[in-house]
Amino acid sequence: MTDSSFGLSQRARAREELQHGKFDVVVIGGGILGIATTWAAARSGLRVALVESGDFAGATSSASSKLVHGGLRYLAMGPSAVPMVHENHKERRALGDRLAPHLVRPLPFLVPVYKGGPHSRFVLGAGVTLYSALSGFGDGMGKVLSARRAVEWVPDLRADGLRGAAMYYDHQMNDSRVAITAARAAAEAGAVLLNHISVVGLRKTGSKVTGVDLKDSLGEFGVDAKVVVNATGPWLDVLRRMEDPSADPSIRLSKGSHLVLRTSSEWKAALTIPVDDVRVSFAIPWEGHLLLGTTDEAYEGDPAKVACTDADVDQILSEAGVAVTGLDRSRIAYTFAGLRVLPGGPGDTSHAKRETVITSGSGGMISVAGGKWTTFRKIGATVLARVNAELGRTFDGPLDGVALPGSAQPDTVGDVLHTAWDALPDDVVRHLATHYGTTSHEVVALGLENPALLERVHPDGPDIWAQVEHARRTEWASEVDDVLRRRTTVMVRGLDSPEVRTRVSELLAS
Repeated sequence: MTDSSFGLSQRARAREELQHGKFDVVVIGGGILGIATTWAAARSGLRVALVESGDFAGATSSASSKLVHGGLRYLAMGPSAVPMVHENHKERRALGDRLAPHLVRPLPFLVPVYKGGPHSRFVLGAGVTLYSALSGFGDGMGKVLSARRAVEWVPDLRADGLRGAAMYYDHQMNDSRVAITAARAAAEAGAVLLNHISVVGLRKTGSKVTGVDLKDSLGEFGVDAKVVVNATGPWLDVLRRMEDPSADPSIRLSKGSHLVLRTSSEWKAALTIPVDDVRVSFAIPWEGHLLLGTTDEAYEGDPAKVACTDADVDQILSEAGVAVTGLDRSRIAYTFAGLRVLPGGPGDTSHAKRETVITSGSGGMISVAGGKWTTFRKIGATVLARVNAELGRTFDGPLDGVALPGSAQPDTVGDVLHTAWDALPDDVVRHLATHYGTTSHEVVALGLENPALLERVHPDGPDIWAQVEHARRTEWASEVDDVLRRRTTVMVRGLDSPEVRTRVSELLAS
């Protein structure tokens, strides 16, 4: 950090360090793969910078099904999928049990069996038993429930033709909060991160890529680095063609849309609804709402313009309606869509492997694409190994086991918050504990400066204004959607009224 950067805002300080710092690695792309790579590289002792043209987790990484899961449906692909599911389970349990229990929480799932459906009770029972075994039976044994017991778990479950349900466990998360918290972990490890700044060119020494040229609202400047990592997701090939205009396409995109519905029912479990022999649809209790999705179709348009269409809404409601009663458009609070990055190749996208592909271009730029949210830490470590090989560096230090900032059991955090701030409503305390963990004390402490910050952003939601101020000061938020969509849950609850947006804009401007 230069002397002139002291006293500056978080964004100005990061920009100053980028302009004057020397870096081993520059990572382009602030989705979870870029963040994970940055975190791993910083922890290994490298000087690393991360730049993102939009917001962190602003595209695919905040448009997932909010699951940290082993991948039950992958078992249908045969024995070759067993090692992958086992590895997914290890990461799932590590995140939920030790590394981020405030953000990653266990959730039971039911797979309903209907007369004439694609799977039988016997097949699904065997599947969830194997699935439980691959997780070491850490969540108990998978089992088959009667139709009556299944409806007790999910009150909106369609009973007509229901033969029972197979039960298993996975975890769920708020993907945006996990990504922002991981970005904070990277910064605490020494990385320099900056969003809303675009790469307009690649710097080269001879034929080798040795940095990036950047541009934001304040101007242009360059950053030199020994290695450049391209983790831009749907824009991967755009950067590869900056490196080599003749580079062939390496990826294809699949669109996944989701709906967030208002609900008054209390579900004790989520639903995994078979659509065919491979595809499933999810109905998941999430943030006090019901999350439905997802679609899986090839996408060839502008990644920046991906959106949930009327046809997507119809498809999602129809597929979820196989097992859920009372669904209609009037209950929709929010819709979103994202793009899965898949390896290039023929065939239907729903049957394509969800694998990570790492390549090096003609100029030595490392490009990483694909993979699963569940294994983001492992992917970061794998990319770091590739970076070390490029640097001719050996790193034998441990990268496993470090918790994300705020890591703690939410109930414990909630008890402490209640004791210290007894005026906070129960739902606000629960919300803070499950989105910030122990760092929720940083949020509510802002109320000492201004008690009005402890008021709700919207009367129908648990988010408070202190979260907005905290996002501005310490979470790189500079635009309204940064706050309302990815630092809080205001937008996904359908509560981003014009009045709310105006006040957030005023706070950010201050």
